[in-house]
Amino acid sequence: MLRLTEFLGMVVFFALAARFSDGQSAGSVAKGLLLVANKNDGTLGIIDPQSGRTLGAVAEGGVTGHEVIASPDGRFAYVPIYGNSGVGKAGSDGANLVVIDIAARKVTGNLDFGHGVRPHCPLFGPKDGLLYVTTELENAIAVIDPRTLKVVGAVPTGQKESHMLAITRDGRRGYTANVGPGTVSVLDLVARKTLAVIPISGQTQRISLSVDDRLAFTSDQTKPRLAVIDTAANKVKQWVSLPGLGYGTAATGDGRYLLVAVPAVNQVAVVDLGSMQVARTLDVPRAPQEVLIAPDSRTAYVSCDASHQVAQIGLADWKVKLIDAGKGADGLAWAAMN
Repeated sequence: MLRLTEFLGMVVFFALAARFSDGQSAGSVAKGLLLVANKNDGTLGIIDPQSGRTLGAVAEGGVTGHEVIASPDGRFAYVPIYGNSGVGKAGSDGANLVVIDIAARKVTGNLDFGHGVRPHCPLFGPKDGLLYVTTELENAIAVIDPRTLKVVGAVPTGQKESHMLAITRDGRRGYTANVGPGTVSVLDLVARKTLAVIPISGQTQRISLSVDDRLAFTSDQTKPRLAVIDTAANKVKQWVSLPGLGYGTAATGDGRYLLVAVPAVNQVAVVDLGSMQVARTLDVPRAPQEVLIAPDSRTAYVSCDASHQVAQIGLADWKVKLIDAGKGADGLAWAAMN
């Protein structure tokens, strides 16, 4: 006869086996909350990725936030209020950043830049704990102390329309995609200076890094191709043909693939980083924008602007599930839960 401890062990084993047998089961989704900047609603959506249910939509009190980042402890969300226009287009010039208490679901802080700067992409420095925010009209990155909500410095980019930012894992280098100039700026975040400006094309969009930081990726907006930048040489190493003009990108945690949003054809292109070719394409709702890889690297999320949805992609089987979000779903971030 089985001892009680053996019996209980078997029960636990089979329960866990059932839970994890499906790669897209609730148990395979990382523990945390998905944050979505709903730019047409002027709200921050807080979504349970396990159920796909929206837990709350917090009004930002401004027009309007495009991007979001969560504090490393998952308690707060930081949303720069960009304005009512697109990059390089006429419209209002946002001048503040709001802080949202995720659990309380309300705005609890505000940083006023004092004048219109069109703040856009926020990222936390992985080592220094500072908040870095692109400020397009200043051709710079604002350096913010998140505890005091004070600007403590700036990093010049040397270019207009520095829209998106990527930071290396050691926190020493930053890379901005400068949309209208069609360039990428290489930044020394420690010395707070521009190291190089890399020409890409007539116009470029979005920026991300490979897992080992040896490559940077940005999407040409004049041809359906992806620029692959050698970060040691600070120059374009090669091009990858895409099924349409690319947009947001993110590398999978194992370093094997790069996911590229392709709004023109409503797809996500999966680029094999070994062969530097598109290995597969995935159909998603209209106007995919940003790609976020969950911390456990099992799932990717892609905001789909025109459909007001987020595509949830299982990275083991490439299956796509849809999550309802707000109008103009754009920027994505992950709020950790301890």
